[in-house]
Amino acid sequence: MSKIRVFTCFDLEHDRDLYELLLAQSLGPASGFEIVGCSSARGSSDLRDDALRASLERVDEVIVICGVHTSESMRVSAELGIVQEEECPYFLLWGRRELMCTKPISAKNDDGIYSWTPQILADQLVVTMRRGNWQDGAANMRRPAAVRRPSPAPAAASADAARRT
Repeated sequence: MSKIRVFTCFDLEHDRDLYELLLAQSLGPASGFEIVGCSSARGSSDLRDDALRASLERVDEVIVICGVHTSESMRVSAELGIVQEEECPYFLLWGRRELMCTKPISAKNDDGIYSWTPQILADQLVVTMRRGNWQDGAANMRRPAAVRRPSPAPAAASADAARRT
């Protein structure tokens, strides 16, 4: 079975160590996921948007590592906004167990932050993947628009009327 391909968003200024920890965890033989892209400092916002959108096309889901200063990071908030626009499955990961971590500003109110343990991470990767696949499947299973059946031809109606007389 192939590994789940993950893009990771994180605060470059404060949480690079958390990204490196997740990267090391992904390299384990039984991790079940591989990191194929991450936040990066780029010049123009248009170039960053295009590069991020291209990266999201190659991944199965996104992990947003939340640290103490994540709510202050405009980069993480912008990246998560693009992830949401592209309807890519994602979840938030509590990066610093001993400290109060914050969500990106663009996170939805009902987005929970999940504890970072190997088991919870593995479970959340699978749950998020299934949720994303379910939404894709549900979109394909939508009932087509109702098709109007043509009304009987006027000639048939006049033939019925002629028989009655």
